[in-house]
Amino acid sequence: MLEDLKMLIEVESPSGDLGAVTASAKAVATVIERRLGGHAALIESDRGPHVHWSGGGDPKVLLLGHHDTVFPIGTLERRPFTIDGGRATGPGIFDMLGGLVQAVHAVASLEDRSAVEILMTADEETGSYASRVLIEERALACGAVLVLEGAADGGAVKTGRKGCGTFHVTVSGRAAHAGLEPEAGINALIEAAHLVLEIAALNRPEIGTTVTPTIASAGTMNNVVPAEATISVDVRVERAEEKERVEAAFAALTPHLDGARIAVRGSVRRAPLTEAHSKQLFAMAKQLLPTLEGKTVGGGSDGNFTGVLGVPTLDGLGAVGGGAHADHEYVETGMMVERAELVAGLVQSLQTA
Repeated sequence: MLEDLKMLIEVESPSGDLGAVTASAKAVATVIERRLGGHAALIESDRGPHVHWSGGGDPKVLLLGHHDTVFPIGTLERRPFTIDGGRATGPGIFDMLGGLVQAVHAVASLEDRSAVEILMTADEETGSYASRVLIEERALACGAVLVLEGAADGGAVKTGRKGCGTFHVTVSGRAAHAGLEPEAGINALIEAAHLVLEIAALNRPEIGTTVTPTIASAGTMNNVVPAEATISVDVRVERAEEKERVEAAFAALTPHLDGARIAVRGSVRRAPLTEAHSKQLFAMAKQLLPTLEGKTVGGGSDGNFTGVLGVPTLDGLGAVGGGAHADHEYVETGMMVERAELVAGLVQSLQTA
């Protein structure tokens, strides 16, 4: 596993870099074919190739993940693949190349692989716009999904994930000279300030809803009334009804200043993955590893898409480690075999169910 992990880490794959992601897909396909035989198909998209492998029989379980990462080209030179003190480090190792490798080796350990499919997509880190339809299609065809994203703190699997999405609000006003005739303008920055407070008031942290303005911009010159402003907002929800409430609230935003105009785009694109979606598979995992714990986490994944379809989904089955999206990202090498064996046991159970 460490040999394959090194190979994949050393093919950098930042989301949206088509050349890099294509090279990564080819590397993933090489690892899959070398360990499992058969053909790993590259499914082209405008975000780069997704990698799909099938055991060739009637599918019963989909192993789902992604091979794109958040780190720009050149990160590897600064942070090369390294193993030290039981930890392996390198860009994308925890999110989620470690889990990808464990998935392949889990399937390789099985004599019967006929009912297994593996799908590693190219655009999860940027929202899965080019892969969602394929993910949903294969999830429905297989009937159960094991997501190889990194484990939660302490090695727990992710039995729930918040729904998540991003909203972008554009305010249009009217420019004017800030000294000579500010009253002739419509100040988009002042309108945006009103809206930021209104949007932040949508928070309901006591029930797991967070609505967080994260980026704002306005203005061109310090002596010009701003004609345009933009606001970006991160939204996380635990309940489906909160998705509807927040989306309706954004749709209902109205200007505070006469003459200002507002345009809103975005949604809570990934609906919540609830414990009801993962209950069946988590019970199976507990039989295989009684000490295993489950946690609900704030981040979303492609498992949100499959769970809301009603397909049993268990997430966080990948590497045990930490530091996702950070320079200190790492994987605990001593846990890799145990986690691969857990995935193998789940696949075997689902194949014979």
